Amino acid sequence: MSDRVAGDETSVLVASDGAAVAIPERLQNRVAIVTGGGHGLGRAYATRLASEGAHVVIAELDRDAGESVAAELRERGLTASAYGTDITDAAALETMVSSVVEAHGRIDILVNNAAMFSRVPMSRSLFDAIEPDEWDRMMSVNLKGTWLACRAVVPEMRKRGYGKIINISSGTAFKGMTTRIHYVTSKAGILGYTKVLARELGADGITVNCVAPGSTLSEEAPDAATLAFRKDATGDRAIPRVQVADDLVGAVAFFASADSDFITGQTLVVDGGSYMH
Repeated sequence: MSDRVAGDETSVLVASDGAAVAIPERLQNRVAIVTGGGHGLGRAYATRLASEGAHVVIAELDRDAGESVAAELRERGLTASAYGTDITDAAALETMVSSVVEAHGRIDILVNNAAMFSRVPMSRSLFDAIEPDEWDRMMSVNLKGTWLACRAVVPEMRKRGYGKIINISSGTAFKGMTTRIHYVTSKAGILGYTKVLARELGADGITVNCVAPGSTLSEEAPDAATLAFRKDATGDRAIPRVQVADDLVGAVAFFASADSDFITGQTLVVDGGSYMH
């Protein structure tokens, strides 16, 4: 039998670029793990899920950043905890999952956000200038890490016959982008991975979906070059403005909620209409 929690009609108010926004509390009594939740988009995802009522677990290689975000959420009256976790380490993931289950009794949501990109930097070079060690590291974090995180979490979801897995790809997997072929390849792999895992887990009451962000201003202290790069990305968008983290959190929360219970194996591109399919 599917272990479901009815959505709560009440709302909370959270700040979004200085404005008050009503947020439905659809995730009451849920436990959500967000990998790489200590920085950038992961931090934004964690904040939105907590705002909707979930207890958010921040699984973060940067332990101090994870603890800081969890503390900030608790100061706002939300519930969160953090674990220093390397998603390329199967044993570390299993230890984290065991600790979460011991503390909270369940895991309902997994957001596979951790990746090599900026906080774990990558080179931006043509394909034949990328070193093999960096290629392997990219695949280990972005692809293998997602697989290992699912492998650690899914047994707990299966016990309850319910789970929501949200993978994070990239709009570059659809459009292609020079000087980062290893990153684009890893994010294209997430698209296929999502489809196969959705078919394997559907009978267990677990949905698997994917969000593909466009170029997003998520850096915590962007320099002038970064700001210019993000602005340049607006040129082919139907909505011609810079994309920010708040543009993505609703898609992740939707896939984490009961509103998407009959949707699986899908990828939602959130890029202001740059790539349309």
